[in-house]
Amino acid sequence: MLVRRNLSALAVSVSLLLGKRSSPSFNQTLLSFPQISRVYLVSHSIKTGSPRSLVGSLRFDHTMAAQSSKGSVHDFTVKDAKGNDVDLSIYKGKVLLIVNVASQCGLTNSNYTELSKLYEKYKDQGFEILAFPCNQFGGQEPGNNEEILEFACTRFKAEYPIFDKVDVNGENAAPIYKFLKASKGGALGGLLGDDIKWNFAKFLVDKEGHVVDRYAPTTSPISIEKDIKKLLG
Repeated sequence: MLVRRNLSALAVSVSLLLGKRSSPSFNQTLLSFPQISRVYLVSHSIKTGSPRSLVGSLRFDHTMAAQSSKGSVHDFTVKDAKGNDVDLSIYKGKVLLIVNVASQCGLTNSNYTELSKLYEKYKDQGFEILAFPCNQFGGQEPGNNEEILEFACTRFKAEYPIFDKVDVNGENAAPIYKFLKASKGGALGGLLGDDIKWNFAKFLVDKEGHVVDRYAPTTSPISIEKDIKKLLG
């Protein structure tokens, strides 16, 4: 039944593409989305088993094209914990570990402790940690920015920058996180979706601002040390 449904979706998509390709209105629609591939539209319909996904793929591909207009982490501006703009281009030439943090998570103690150890060891070699508090997972970061800073800096001696609380998933996700997820999909090459799964997901960024790896929340910071050292050179 699944194969039959997929073939049916393929037939509908091909019909739409071939039957209307000479239509001015159809061509005009394609011009509105210059990154769209006809092959992509058909293959996307096969994956979802729904001809309705043809329209959805137009919207999705257009969004991804807009996000890809920024080429690196250094192209973004974020807010610090006091609401001031921070141009991430100030981190050019540094290796970055970007982490969504939380104060009341079962992973909090181990991650904050190991992050501080990593930072202390490599901060003078061009390594920086960028922490973004997020309350989307179990409501485990309920405090305001001042409370979050006090917790991290007092209890774990965090010396690395902790930024404004953000969303990392959904329509209101911070642009930097939309970029990170678009650059490195989730587990199994994004087969299970690109959303952040829990607190303390980690992205490793090279000196040019390119995302080179992504680690699950359960991956300990210390286990990433060898990858950090490789990028530091």
